[in-house]
Amino acid sequence: MTLAVLPVRAQGRALGECLATGLTDHHGGAELLRPWEGVSSPREVLTAQFGQFSGWVLIMASGIATRFLSGLPVSKLSDPAVVVIDEGARFAVSLLSGHEGQANTLAYRVANLTGAVPVVTTATEALKPLTLGIGCRKGVSAAQIEQAVLRVIPERLPEVREVATIDLKADEPGLLDFCSAHGLPLRVFRASDLQDRPFVTEPSAWVSQVTGAAGVCEPCALLASPRGRLIVPKTAYQGVTVAAVEDVWIDPGRADADGVNDIRSQA
Repeated sequence: MTLAVLPVRAQGRALGECLATGLTDHHGGAELLRPWEGVSSPREVLTAQFGQFSGWVLIMASGIATRFLSGLPVSKLSDPAVVVIDEGARFAVSLLSGHEGQANTLAYRVANLTGAVPVVTTATEALKPLTLGIGCRKGVSAAQIEQAVLRVIPERLPEVREVATIDLKADEPGLLDFCSAHGLPLRVFRASDLQDRPFVTEPSAWVSQVTGAAGVCEPCALLASPRGRLIVPKTAYQGVTVAAVEDVWIDPGRADADGVNDIRSQA
């Protein structure tokens, strides 16, 4: 993808530079546009160059982005991907061309670079109830990871919405290949996030020594699905650890409704 990063104002330049650098890889480059340095407004820049990039990362409020995009989209089969991220890098929203334009994938890339929460609202992803937390030793294959996952959820792999792991494993080839093979986005959490939220049933001294966190798969899955409950605790198989969390819709005032026993209460 050839990407454009467009801050609505100069105050978003530092975030824009971070994203332009981080989004440039073997899949394509990313260009930071600086409308404040020229005579064109951010909206004029977006209008003039909308079709010249395969994807846009707009650093602005979603309301501003919606107004800027008015009249530009033509078809989900040809429109570029559009992701909106606020200047505080709190949320990365897949706004346009989620599937066909790969905006959903781009939202996860942006989120993993900044620590933002990826926001994907397309029904195919949003209605899937499972999140997997995965940890693994260096060099494990995609096949090993798949075998470990199938031992945990033998018939429910199609119901998985996303995979979550620690930043140390963000570029692990086997994990990336597994996610790619099944069309699953990979969400990455910093080790400090896991240290602050030690949701684990059995702390691991080895993991703590390597990462500083008491565990990987369980806290990653629970952080990725804050409304979920742990349905399969940490399960180890051939150098891979897997935990599964399932969405639970309950009255917010009844934390233990219907027998929900969230591991968070034990932390």
